Amino acid sequence: MRALPLLLAMLLVACQSRPVILPPPVTPGPGGIIDLRTAQALTPAELVARLAREQRVIVGEQHDNADHHALQLWLLRSMAQVRPQGSLLLEMLNPDQQPRVDEVQRAVAGQRLPDNLPDALAWQAGWDWSLYGPLVSFALRQPYPLLAANLDRQELRAVYAKAPALVGERSKARSVTEALAAQIRDSHCGQLPESQVPAMLAVQQQRDRRMAERLLAAPAPALLLAGAFHGRRDLGVPLHLVDRDRKQKVAVLILAEQGHQVAATSADYVWYTPPQPAKDYCAQLRR
Repeated sequence: MRALPLLLAMLLVACQSRPVILPPPVTPGPGGIIDLRTAQALTPAELVARLAREQRVIVGEQHDNADHHALQLWLLRSMAQVRPQGSLLLEMLNPDQQPRVDEVQRAVAGQRLPDNLPDALAWQAGWDWSLYGPLVSFALRQPYPLLAANLDRQELRAVYAKAPALVGERSKARSVTEALAAQIRDSHCGQLPESQVPAMLAVQQQRDRRMAERLLAAPAPALLLAGAFHGRRDLGVPLHLVDRDRKQKVAVLILAEQGHQVAATSADYVWYTPPQPAKDYCAQLRR
């Protein structure tokens, strides 16, 4: 009978050491989370377990979708329950903001964040703080670094004026540059002069290249949050990772609204979220 208490104690320790993954803020429907490599449907916990095994992860978002931001914060917290997080990188932060981010993170040290946090970070108005604020506020309290992954405005202007040579076979493939150019035309509602498309393409690809460089240099396990096109395996940052170092691996999760199909060539995983009310992004340009 002496073995029974010992067995119960061992079971209790095993239960306590098992990570507790809370339910996600957005409940996926049947087939809502898919491993695109195998077409297998996953539970949220299974997705977390698979992503947590990776040294580098990219999550692609729709910038104005509140569900995507809530899921990113949930993923960050959940993966940290499975293993320590090494770093978090954001497309929304530029290098010239990094000193401010570091200063705030040092000053906080688990304490209360400053009331004027967006001002303290020189947060850019183009990124809706009501959407990004909860995740940024959480990350600043963590022991791992919050890192800028984008180009700053001066660098963007320099690229636009004179595009530097892009080194790499995958990222320069004609199929890639043509698809990106088409996306640039579409995102500008057909209003962008054709003469400006090459410069805009250069900016897009140099941003992807910077994100890839920052992801490679970041403490692992590293998580990059960026727009879905930047995250795409067939068009974005992953191509630049391969061009920089073929041995480096990255897992890609795309968050997409139902009705927007994600191909297996674009990502390793997809999480389909409920569709949001349709927005006419081009209406203002047509006025």
